[in-house]
Amino acid sequence: MAFLSDPGMWAALFTLTALEIVLGIDNLIFLSITADRLPAHQQATARRLGLALALVMRLGLLASIAWIAGLTASVFEVFGKAFSWRDLILICGGLFLLYKGTVEIHEQIEGDHEASASTGQRVQTTFAGAITSIVLLDVVFSLDSVITAVGVVDNFWVMAAAIVIAVVVMLFANGPVSRFINAHPTVKMLALSFLILIGVVLVADGFGVHVPKGFVYAAIGFSILVEALNMAVRRKQKH
Repeated sequence: MAFLSDPGMWAALFTLTALEIVLGIDNLIFLSITADRLPAHQQATARRLGLALALVMRLGLLASIAWIAGLTASVFEVFGKAFSWRDLILICGGLFLLYKGTVEIHEQIEGDHEASASTGQRVQTTFAGAITSIVLLDVVFSLDSVITAVGVVDNFWVMAAAIVIAVVVMLFANGPVSRFINAHPTVKMLALSFLILIGVVLVADGFGVHVPKGFVYAAIGFSILVEALNMAVRRKQKH
């Protein structure tokens, strides 16, 4: 393949892979929190299956670039504002994230868990329910990911390679990320707040109000830095 000897293509692959990994952070957070609702022996399987489905959907969407272009065409108008299928998918996905994040935060704060008489643990979701939630959000995240890829590079193989590499990185990172989030309640609360933030951004984007991703991820990065400092202070006080 000619592009293998083209430095520009390698630079594009590196850039796009980095973008895909950053865009996959929100997917990874949602995946970790959703899988945590399952029994311990099913969590790893759910995370791997969720990432596998994300890869299949992203590559499938990438192979249907013409169809993706059709998603941006106007379907109907409301008060002079045109809505496309892409807008509707983003709005529905954003609302789902807002609902999911709010419910999880409520359970974390209120402790409103149904407990069984024998175990005293909260009621867990079913494997099918968790996978359904993951698939629904995978559609939204995959669409966002592929549109970003198409906007950065016009070579199919470079886009496909970047997506595969990013998903493989997430596959290896999902276990440690999930364990870290679940081991630190304040980090889990922060992750849920990220889901709500991303949900708001998706809904706004669906209504035509574009929020630059750089601002969103800068805010997330700053929040992570503050939480890391708080954890360092707590660790020092404990010692």
